[in-house]
Amino acid sequence: MDMSLIEKNINEIVASLEKEVMDLVTDETIDKQMTNIHMKPLASTKKILLNALESIQMVDRLYKEELEKLDE
Repeated sequence: MDMSLIEKNINEIVASLEKEVMDLVTDETIDKQMTNIHMKPLASTKKILLNALESIQMVDRLYKEELEKLDE
């Protein structure tokens, strides 16, 4: 499993979500309530992606630990 590729892609998506949030925050044509409504799915998606990345990293670490045990 290519962890660096997975991390890179997830980080790119997170950066894109953060850019969307900044665009929303700086958009003066929408009110605060609409800004908050639009931000909720972006924030939730970011959290889900970061949790998924953490889980994938844990699985990769456990896999490597198992391989090391077999080599001993």
